[in-house]
Amino acid sequence: MVSALVMLVLIMLVECFVCNAAFWSTLAASTDTDAVTNTTGSGIQRTRDGKLEVVDPTQAYLDVGADGTSRFARVDSVTTPDGTPQTRGLRTTAHLRLDSDGRVGTTRSVSFLAPRSLYLRTDAARTIRVWVQEPRGTILPLAAVRANVRVPFQIDGLRVGGMIILAALVLAWRPGSRLWSIPLDLGSRRQCWGFMAAVGVLAVIAVVGVVSALRSPAPLAFHAPAGYTYDFDLYGHLADSLLHGRLWLDLPTPDALFHADHPYDTAVRERLLAQGVSPIYWDYAWFDGHWYSYFGALPALLIFAPYRLISSWWVPGGAMMPSSAAVILLAFGFLLTAGLLVVTLVRRLAPRASLAATSMALALMLVGSNIGYLILRTNFYSVPFVAAMLLATLGLLLWLSAVGTTNDTTNDQAPGLTEERRLPRRGRWQVEGAPALSLPRLAGGTAAIAATLACRPTFAPTSLLGFAIFWPQIKALCRRGGPRWRCGSLRGLLVSVLAPAGCFLAAVGWYNARRFGSPLDFGVDYQMTVTDMTSYRASAANVLHMIGYYLALPLHPTDRFPFLAISPTPLPRWGFTEPMIGGMVMLCPALLMALATPFLRRRMHRNGSWRFLTACMALAMTLIVVDAVTGGLGWRYMADFCWLFALPAIGAMLVMLGETAPDPLPDGPTSPTAPSTTTRTRIRRVRLWCTRSAMLALLLDCLLITLLSAFVLGRDDSLMRTSPGLFHIVSSWFTVL
Repeated sequence: MVSALVMLVLIMLVECFVCNAAFWSTLAASTDTDAVTNTTGSGIQRTRDGKLEVVDPTQAYLDVGADGTSRFARVDSVTTPDGTPQTRGLRTTAHLRLDSDGRVGTTRSVSFLAPRSLYLRTDAARTIRVWVQEPRGTILPLAAVRANVRVPFQIDGLRVGGMIILAALVLAWRPGSRLWSIPLDLGSRRQCWGFMAAVGVLAVIAVVGVVSALRSPAPLAFHAPAGYTYDFDLYGHLADSLLHGRLWLDLPTPDALFHADHPYDTAVRERLLAQGVSPIYWDYAWFDGHWYSYFGALPALLIFAPYRLISSWWVPGGAMMPSSAAVILLAFGFLLTAGLLVVTLVRRLAPRASLAATSMALALMLVGSNIGYLILRTNFYSVPFVAAMLLATLGLLLWLSAVGTTNDTTNDQAPGLTEERRLPRRGRWQVEGAPALSLPRLAGGTAAIAATLACRPTFAPTSLLGFAIFWPQIKALCRRGGPRWRCGSLRGLLVSVLAPAGCFLAAVGWYNARRFGSPLDFGVDYQMTVTDMTSYRASAANVLHMIGYYLALPLHPTDRFPFLAISPTPLPRWGFTEPMIGGMVMLCPALLMALATPFLRRRMHRNGSWRFLTACMALAMTLIVVDAVTGGLGWRYMADFCWLFALPAIGAMLVMLGETAPDPLPDGPTSPTAPSTTTRTRIRRVRLWCTRSAMLALLLDCLLITLLSAFVLGRDDSLMRTSPGLFHIVSSWFTVL
């Protein structure tokens, strides 16, 4: 409690004096300004209602005098009678360059929805020239520029909330935290309520996000003359087609495109676009005169189609669900299943793991899985990834919970078994010499993992992890030649494995065959994208470069918010690349711990954990190669393997923190019986303190990089474009200091 109060006092001191340093430094400002008589360049005109229109970008500037009493100038916006900025139908952001006393400044972005961002730092003592760096015809609610201003004092709730969360993490994970002495206990009512509270917070955030997206379900289709049509409602169209019994999308099909000799050739498409042929949908599959989706159809069946049917109660014909709502809903499901998977893994690897170590493991999965990128990029590209991540983690969770223990051979539970290792009486199967299995959980996990094939096929190899999880049962069957059953039958085992997998394989194969003539053809080669996919083959010279970029593309630091920039990814030959700021271990350095897993077999012997985690890392490395060869270099593609790397990294972290030790060192005082024991205990305490401190710093660094990556300019769906108000609010925290 004392530590929390000290942290709270420090937060308020930082907020009042450090974050409001601009206020204290401008108390002596004269506030004199000739803003009402700003001298404007010939490239600016005023509209009748006082707005600013750019007519010539080369002469678009405003001049104002300064006396040097304040290091800040303020941009005033045109306001409505109630004092709010007039931004309706106008751009809410502007790029301005501040030249001070003839010295060329740097370009800054301001938002008329974020008042704090309208204060611009300057060292001018005589004149300020503000250049409006916007294209001709831009109209901005910019009334004037004022110099010699005082920056108001402000307590920012968002900033204070962020510092409180940071302080809470430091207090929870610091070496002396009480959480290190409290073991994870799934039977504890207090811990269960705490977990439910955390899930409740995530659920509230998800509900708010989904409702917010559903309240503005405007069609997301954009078309420029002589250009492609960008329609981000692909899953909505797919759901509508499936509800009407069609396998193709009910979208306009240009005759010229149908009769073109080779419509997949980019030169042919460019010629058709120049002739006014429209629409040609970007990144849709074109085959035999119809538009198709080459993305998995399962999300459309389970989410988009039901919403269409339900919404028909209040909207004639039903409403189309925005992809952003589906991404938020699926991401919440993934966070829940991934959290349960991590807790299950922690319990198996370290039965006496502390709450501090468990919460660190959960945080590592959050930042290491690349889910943050997918949540921010809420268009149809993220839907199959998040859906597959949800199903894959759910499948592994069911598989791990399906395994009992070697002495779980009777209806009574063996003493000392943990909660997740107890199996119900019905549906158990066991072969002599191996742990029992729960057939319902085995079947459920198989179905979930097989379903990833109908979302994103690169997640289907997750099924190979079953060999690592169920290796004792496989080995026992092979060793005996014929099973000796304690309960159940081999037929039930085979049905539990083959029936769910066979159903999904048959369904996906039938779906592909009816559309493209082959059960194995998902339609990827027919997409209208940057190149002719029917003849494109990845250059072997690019593969090693892409693997290196996926793993360790270095960060590109800058001296301005968000202090990170897009890192260049040159290739020997052309290949698909997506803007990225760093590779996997640069975005989340804690994932490097996964490389220690193969050398920790002796410390990860419990329930085949080492075998499972090593298989996860091997599969992740394989998927990196697969993505580099078949997909190219994409930030979103990292979701295929980052979560797999996070699992062995969590295991290695638990070992490094001493959580897997058979005799964990207590945090309280000890009473050693010998001087040598005292020395060893002190050494272990010092080593443990250093390890916990290093892990705290490492995880906070990963969290910081994840947060800053959302604000990086140039990335797909940056907050600068999707939420400029929030971007400039956070940006102003640093520019006004």
